Amino acid sequence: MYFIYQSMMSNPCDRHELVRYDVKQVVCSVCDTEQPLAQVCTNCGVNMGEYFCEVCKFYDDDSEKRQFHCVDCGICRVGGRENFFHCKKCGSCYSVGLRDNHLCVENSMRHHCPICYEYLFDSLQDTTVMKCGHTMHCECYQEMIKRDKYCCPICSKSIIDMSRTWKRIDEEIAATAMPEDYRYKKVLTFILFHIL
Repeated sequence: MYFIYQSMMSNPCDRHELVRYDVKQVVCSVCDTEQPLAQVCTNCGVNMGEYFCEVCKFYDDDSEKRQFHCVDCGICRVGGRENFFHCKKCGSCYSVGLRDNHLCVENSMRHHCPICYEYLFDSLQDTTVMKCGHTMHCECYQEMIKRDKYCCPICSKSIIDMSRTWKRIDEEIAATAMPEDYRYKKVLTFILFHIL
């Protein structure tokens, strides 16, 4: 087994993608014992990973990520279970700050970010839920705001409270005098149909 692994590493053409869900056996890197999946080696007792998920067949030594498995999502996530909840309607885990504080859109995270096009469901970047219920990366959202784009790129609804802006525009229009040429003109229009 060790010989096969060495030859694969020395010849890049022999490398392949590992389908984690198909893994049935692992080999301990300390004692070379082949065994069923487990966090601790059955032969030498070495811990094979600080985090181990039997469902995802995933090992990780960086416990500072605070990994946890979400049964409803079917994947492991990072950030600590206590900081997230699973929204059944949206079909994904969200920050606890959004519990009872977001508009649910069915499977809203099972789409690509409308700005960078990365798939949101298993993205490691923070996401935000806009007032309309659509989701995108927080970083993409902030960049959009910096560029004075205040509507959802998916449905075009306002993503922030624009009432003060609309009020200021209305006041400006009301304070602007109508030019003399148009002050007493009336325009009649007859519309038989309109195009959406």
